Amino acid sequence: MSFFGKNIKKIRSVKSLSQQSFAELFDLKRGTLGAYEEGRSEPKIDTIIKIANHFSIQIDDLLTNELTVNELLKFKGDLTTYAQDVKREQFAVIPCVTESTISEYIMLYNKESYIKELPTLQVPINPSKIFRGYTVSNLEMTNHDKGFYPKDVVIGEKVPVDVIKKLNNGTLVLALTESNLIFRRLYSTKGNVILRADHKNIEDEEYPISEIKEMWRVRYVFCKRIPDFADGMEDKLLMIEQELMKMKEKLG
Repeated sequence: MSFFGKNIKKIRSVKSLSQQSFAELFDLKRGTLGAYEEGRSEPKIDTIIKIANHFSIQIDDLLTNELTVNELLKFKGDLTTYAQDVKREQFAVIPCVTESTISEYIMLYNKESYIKELPTLQVPINPSKIFRGYTVSNLEMTNHDKGFYPKDVVIGEKVPVDVIKKLNNGTLVLALTESNLIFRRLYSTKGNVILRADHKNIEDEEYPISEIKEMWRVRYVFCKRIPDFADGMEDKLLMIEQELMKMKEKLG
């Protein structure tokens, strides 16, 4: 005696599928499925294989054993709680400040409820650290067609206030002041920070460290376009070629 009919009926019950929905899932007619469940008809082997594979059930178990609900919940198909038993990698969920949310963020940066409402990025980096995402909205950090362009995304790791003055000069940072969230390079002086753009026409901005509400050291960058890595390599190869030519002339 085949338990196929009873088992697929139980699968439908666990998955909360109607006969019609289950039948459509495997290109069957509703009446055909009903006949299987009532034992009035036996399925073709390819139908058995499709159902068994879909729900990751052994064909032998599907046909010869009356499966219990608990057993079905251990199989990994869409019907199961298998995901609860799998150790999945935890991605860091990073709140991201966009061009349209900057003004709100300046006012509400320290409100946890507001931060939770920001759009987020999920990135495979250390989830135990505190990060903040930022979408670039201007050309201040460009230089000779290189650098950061609008819609690029940078991710910064939070810097404690007492560590700000210890950061190396030239470090890329996001700095929150009373009136702005600034993406620049950091240069420290006695008690002050200078925020410098890569674009030569943008003036430096200088603030006492005490006026910096938050600082985030940029750790990761996502570019909207694919960077052109070839240019730098070609320059190096040209330089090597020129040096070889000079050596050849001296030896000649």
